Amino acid sequence: MARMAVTVTAALLAVILSAVSSPMRVVADNSAPPPYVNHTVGGAAGWIFNVRSNISAVNFSDWATSQSFFLGDYLIFKTGTALPVIQTYNVTTYARCNADDDNGNETYVYDGSASDASPAVIPVPLTVEGDNYYFSGAGDDRFQCSHGMRFHIVVQHGRGLPPSLSQPPPPPYTEPASPPVTPAPPGGGTTPQEESFYNGSRRRGVEVWVEFLGFFFGALLVMI
Repeated sequence: MARMAVTVTAALLAVILSAVSSPMRVVADNSAPPPYVNHTVGGAAGWIFNVRSNISAVNFSDWATSQSFFLGDYLIFKTGTALPVIQTYNVTTYARCNADDDNGNETYVYDGSASDASPAVIPVPLTVEGDNYYFSGAGDDRFQCSHGMRFHIVVQHGRGLPPSLSQPPPPPYTEPASPPVTPAPPGGGTTPQEESFYNGSRRRGVEVWVEFLGFFFGALLVMI
């Protein structure tokens, strides 16, 4: 019985160890980067500013901390009034809610006014790993941005950029170069037209002399 008990205990221990190690295998199997995801900014509320209460529809910073973002994902801004979205990698621009002084290539404006959809939908791809900042560009007083219409995310590498986002744009079109102009030969060389003219003149001069000599000898024979 003692040996039986030990055997059963060993068997139970093996089952417990197997159960504990199974989640570890699942985690290892799920270690592959996640698929690309479209994140609707603000969830069901969307990218909306309540002009009556002068506050954003949701706390976008809280929403951002509840998500995981990777290269190749998209942020989907749904706004009923085509609020422009400003994307920047410059923390100073983000803190000031103002992109006017950013003269580099770190800030981009996505304008939903060109969309025919109602409400406007502005898709923004995540193409830069690390800190990404977003805020509303509506109005000149930066009121909306300072009252909640902004958030910060950290983009992880994940699967990396898909080919549709990683391929560089084609080079700009340039006019083909004009063929080089062949200079005239030095030393007063003649053109084919001039050569033909001179050759023709020489042949014509020989013909005149033959005619003259024929006329002269003919006249001489008559006189004899």
